[in-house]
Amino acid sequence: MQPQWEPTERDIADARITDFARFAEARTGVAAADYRALWQWSVDDLTGFWHAVWDYFELGQIGGEVLASAEMPGARWFPDTRLNYVDQVVRRFRTDRPAIVQVTEDGPLREVSWTELIDGTAAFARTLRSLGVRAGDRVAGYLPNIPEAVIAFLATASIGAVWSACGQDYSPKAALDRLGQLEPTVLVTADGYRFGGKAHDKRDDIAALQTGLGSLKATVAVSQLGLEVADTLSWREATANAETTAAIIETAAVDFDHPLWIVFSSGTTGLPKGIVHGHGGVLLEHLKAIALQADIGTDDTFFWYTSPSWMMWNFQIAGLLVGATIVCYDGSPTYPTPDALWHNAAQVGATVLGTSPGYVLACIKAGAVPRTDHDLSALRQVGITGSSLPPSSAVWLGDNVGAHVQVASISGGTDVVSAFIGGARTVPTWPGELSAPYLGVALDAFDTDGNPVRDEVGELVVTKPMPSMPVRFWNDPDGTRYHDAYFDMFPGVWRHGDWITITDRGSVIVHGRSDSTLNRHGIRMGSADIYQAVERLPEITEALVIGAEQPDGGYWMPLFVVLTPGTELTDELKTRINTTIRTEVSPRHVPDEILVAPGIPHTRTGKKLEVPIKKLFQGADPARVVERSAVDNPDLLDWYAALR
Repeated sequence: MQPQWEPTERDIADARITDFARFAEARTGVAAADYRALWQWSVDDLTGFWHAVWDYFELGQIGGEVLASAEMPGARWFPDTRLNYVDQVVRRFRTDRPAIVQVTEDGPLREVSWTELIDGTAAFARTLRSLGVRAGDRVAGYLPNIPEAVIAFLATASIGAVWSACGQDYSPKAALDRLGQLEPTVLVTADGYRFGGKAHDKRDDIAALQTGLGSLKATVAVSQLGLEVADTLSWREATANAETTAAIIETAAVDFDHPLWIVFSSGTTGLPKGIVHGHGGVLLEHLKAIALQADIGTDDTFFWYTSPSWMMWNFQIAGLLVGATIVCYDGSPTYPTPDALWHNAAQVGATVLGTSPGYVLACIKAGAVPRTDHDLSALRQVGITGSSLPPSSAVWLGDNVGAHVQVASISGGTDVVSAFIGGARTVPTWPGELSAPYLGVALDAFDTDGNPVRDEVGELVVTKPMPSMPVRFWNDPDGTRYHDAYFDMFPGVWRHGDWITITDRGSVIVHGRSDSTLNRHGIRMGSADIYQAVERLPEITEALVIGAEQPDGGYWMPLFVVLTPGTELTDELKTRINTTIRTEVSPRHVPDEILVAPGIPHTRTGKKLEVPIKKLFQGADPARVVERSAVDNPDLLDWYAALR
């Protein structure tokens, strides 16, 4: 297979990762002739690599050891070093370009200067202290993706308090399931948001949160819709003590693993798990991922379509760590037209744009041609995550966005609030494949016996610790839940729960979740391969496949399809679906039955609910199989339950 995109000599020479390789070679003598050699060194010598990252980004004096213990779980990074994530943001202060650009559905662009960012952070930090917030206390956000959310997070982190947030598309119950576990001291919210051309008044939901969060001392409300929110301190009041010039933020020096934020699992079964990450681990991992892997720097505008409910919101803030401009957008990517996201990217001059395979497919079906309809001359990279990007979609991006644009799919998770696998400016990309493991990630693929495999499907594992692995789970005092989540199958080795294939050239193919594996006649298959084939058909909006073991020993593998308006599931269409799967995937992937569904249920971060639907068809109680507040359209669950 030929690469879809290959770096030029100039790409390689100018890449930040090339400069880092020279830096590492000068201090260690390591011969890093290419990316693979650099990666091999980074996992063979974790201490040397992460020490080099620390020094390359000039993060200051290390207090002692880099890695005191490599045991998983329980690795101890930089145990005697104190720091604060926010210090790195302050260091990047500049006056020649904005820190944040806010895009809205119905208004002009708003630029937030670095002075406004730093002053606002310092002012809100003073307000938090005046409200009694101290290091270790939790500050909760119930917010759209707006600059005030970024400022509130930075202010919280600067005083050593702990940030956690979810978007306002979450119902009060779903938000309480998450934020209520944390007993937050302050709630930061907004009167509402606009999405798809409609204003969403959230005042009733805010009142419900205030009632449900008995630990609150205060609520601060940002005005987005111009509505009056009762029993709150306005954002304007909370930041009224901002200086007229860049203020010095009084940051609290904290331990390397002091909690920075708490992000949550999808919460489809029981309460969502609160995943705690530390200041130092996030800082190091995000500098590596943003600067070395994505090559984002001071000249970039970094725009990832995301929400405070999703770890990509946290990841995008890392653009500030390298002096880039980041973009906040809380509207729909398809309003008022299917290609609205490309319009927004052109409007802000995005150099790196992040989106999902689902959005790319929607653009394909809408006949969008972004490169001719929008000025994307500044764009050099499209990031993709959330699920696997089909090869055909990667090719479409090259043809319709620009052959010069690198398509950099990444795969990681909320668990490490970063990626395990992705691209680099010095590595080619192949359609349907992720270019390489990230530096410092000891990635492997294991069979069920724990043996490494190549060019065949295996479990995604990480055999050595990463600094951004969770410090712990919230309310997990003995670490049992944390251990069981990642280390139960292969002791001492992180099992992530994805099926992957590592190719002979070092690239990686992601096949989908291993906990929803299709296993026909002992052959393990990934659902993502089926979706890539079926969802390209013009009659199919979306699909869901499950494999359910039956009480009699049989195995039932139905394919649920959502059809475009006016389409019927004729025998001819069934034949075409099966033929497509048979020829583009394999005969083993052909379903036992094709059923028309009114929709596909997802988590609120967009992942299909394969496992809960499978459990429904195996006779599980619908009330226990999934937490309805964690589902984007919970009424769909009733349809699937009735079909059993």
